[in-house]
Amino acid sequence: MKIKTLSDYLKNQYHKKVYKLSISLGCTCPNRDGKLSIGGCIFCSQEGSGDFTYSNENIRTQIELQKKLVANKIPKSIPENERLYIAYFQSFTNTYGNQQRLIEVFSYVAQMKEVVIISIGTRPDCITDEMLDFLSSLNKIKPVWIELGLQTVHDSSAEYINRCYKTSVFFEMYEKLKKKNLYVIVHVILGLPCETKEMMLETVKALASLNPTLDGIKLHLLHILENSALGERYKSNPFKIFTLDEYCNLIIECLRLLKSETVIHRMTGDGYKKYLIEPQWSANKKCVLNTLNKAIKNAPDY
Repeated sequence: MKIKTLSDYLKNQYHKKVYKLSISLGCTCPNRDGKLSIGGCIFCSQEGSGDFTYSNENIRTQIELQKKLVANKIPKSIPENERLYIAYFQSFTNTYGNQQRLIEVFSYVAQMKEVVIISIGTRPDCITDEMLDFLSSLNKIKPVWIELGLQTVHDSSAEYINRCYKTSVFFEMYEKLKKKNLYVIVHVILGLPCETKEMMLETVKALASLNPTLDGIKLHLLHILENSALGERYKSNPFKIFTLDEYCNLIIECLRLLKSETVIHRMTGDGYKKYLIEPQWSANKKCVLNTLNKAIKNAPDY
């Protein structure tokens, strides 16, 4: 079974490996600050999925620290001035807040020669027309990726996880983003306790049917973390979680549904080991990826 991976896509575009730098803008979310709700999505840690960022530092310092963090992955034969990076604004909702400040930061990072892509994690209900126009203009200077935290197309599940926007909002924003020729990546969580396998596949089917075709997808294994609402629920009322084999089989079913043009950015996720409650097997990332890749390689193309 053949898929279009992010690594292959980037090597085709830039003829070398491109490394990701996770950056925190210090933003929050409307379902955390009281505008829509408090507490955020129930699976989210207190860092808002930014456990691997240097959130207390300024942007330039964060980038330099992240470069040092990924340096061990880069062959020493590649000089520092030839290394390429994706600036990934990861924590919380990175188009939510002081619009002028956000625009200034994105513009500043776009001027960095070593940064070849700007990837912005956000929510479809938090992109203003002003921001949309700016991102469209920035995209003409340097590729801009918009990462939308959808997780599920089922509004009942969205209510369970405290997402605080209807799925129709996602589809409306997707259309707006594509009209501006922006590259869109959608995040999906597999393993929500309120969903059956059929419901999870329905989410992927809905994304596979998007027109224009979805650019990229991140398929995330549900991680149950300390310091999250979901973690507290699990402790008081444990629910079934995937085994590694079950998860691999589900990933293959998801991949079969997607169009060949859609780039697979992720097939699992990184739960911060310090806070990981379950699945414990997911802590061995190398084993998980090796098992996934082997299963996909051996899966027939149908």
